[in-house]
Amino acid sequence: MDWFTAPDYWLSRLVFQRALAGLYFVAFLAAALQFRALLGERGMLPVPRFVARVPFRRAPSLFQLHYSDRFFALCAWTGCGVSAALVAGLDSRLPLWGGMLLWLVPWLLYLSIVNVGQTWYGFGWESLLLEVGFLAVFLGNDAVAPPVVVLFLLRWVLFRVEFGAGLIKMRGDACWRKLTCLDHHHETQPMPGPLSWYFHRLPRPVHRVEVAANHVTQLVVPFLLFTPQPVATAAASLMIVTQLWLVLSGNFAWLNWITIVLAVSALELPGEAPDLPATPLWYEVTVLAVAALLLALSYHPVRNMISRSQIMNRSFDPLHLVNTYGAFGSVSRIRHEVVVEGTADDVPRRDSEWREYEFKGKPGDPRRWPRQFAPYHLRLDWMMWFAALSPAYAGAWFGTMVERLLENDPATLRLLRRSPFPADEPPRHVRARLFRYRYTTWRELRETGACWERTYVREFLPPTRLTRPAAGQRP
Repeated sequence: MDWFTAPDYWLSRLVFQRALAGLYFVAFLAAALQFRALLGERGMLPVPRFVARVPFRRAPSLFQLHYSDRFFALCAWTGCGVSAALVAGLDSRLPLWGGMLLWLVPWLLYLSIVNVGQTWYGFGWESLLLEVGFLAVFLGNDAVAPPVVVLFLLRWVLFRVEFGAGLIKMRGDACWRKLTCLDHHHETQPMPGPLSWYFHRLPRPVHRVEVAANHVTQLVVPFLLFTPQPVATAAASLMIVTQLWLVLSGNFAWLNWITIVLAVSALELPGEAPDLPATPLWYEVTVLAVAALLLALSYHPVRNMISRSQIMNRSFDPLHLVNTYGAFGSVSRIRHEVVVEGTADDVPRRDSEWREYEFKGKPGDPRRWPRQFAPYHLRLDWMMWFAALSPAYAGAWFGTMVERLLENDPATLRLLRRSPFPADEPPRHVRARLFRYRYTTWRELRETGACWERTYVREFLPPTRLTRPAAGQRP
């Protein structure tokens, strides 16, 4: 079938596949380095406890069949290895069926992690990576030209990501309709980046232009993805520029980067297409059958997208094949942060020395400038932002985190930038306090060197101690 393939997109496919494999690598690396404290046998939300109450059909995962911290580590590091092999182009050296199986491995491994990840993996970009990763299985390798149907489905995902995000904004916070959301967003976003302070201090008319341009890019431009070239390439290029602007303005894990990768698949990149053999019949039948399935599964996401009660970032099937997306339907006006502190005193007093734990990404010390972490995802730091919005977000795991800090648990401390206590001298008490943070002005920045100014609001968790002494503590 001549219509089945689009040889002119061979370079777009190549760039798309290598970039997607790189994002897979980042996702598996984050899982390998963070899981023990978050999901491990002594984690804040242990996987064994989860699989004991959630059946396989609701959360299909290898870890439903067997779990140990060693097995999880094996799966995560295997994912890193396979992703690195895909970045290097190993799939192109295999026959078509072998390349497809190789792309299937990281998808199965990451699906297994997401489906037991609970709160720590409840972000939209987890499902997005799985949905895009599943399509990558059927995109082919150097043995065939890129199939038109899969290229269309990739644009369909990109359309839903952008258009869904645009709709959730227009239906949500009034500041999006008034073009005023960016007066607050750069200051109150979950994890600011090194340039976020400067973005916040841009003149307000510039913020209005930013919001208006965002609406155009998310509500109008997505429809142009389905028009002939070069219009589709221009639309995808505009999306890439917009996403790069967002990359500079904050840390959103790999959300912006995978959107860029999706947009690359819509580009008609220059370059002479190589002579590729005809596609085998079994491959054509497989791709068409998968496309029919995915279009059928699109019913619920589309229904949600056009609904007045639209919800964002939800999967409608346990395999995360077709999902709904969206971000920042509402924007906070005030930034609160939970500051966690410990003391070595047996009995906390007014004059006790409380030492602050420093997190890697979330604001803490007002003088410490935010760093760039994306596309790497600091899961605990993100959830600390939600905890500051409401203690309900932290109810399932915050108490266990405090207990691990009281024990000087090495896995938990590795999630932090710095612990104020020596490894052999854990704190006697840990407390948490809520502060209001705001960006300093230009004058305050020059005078103090601090990018944040913070004000105490209230107690978040009173001084807490272990009922039994931790290792290294005196009874």
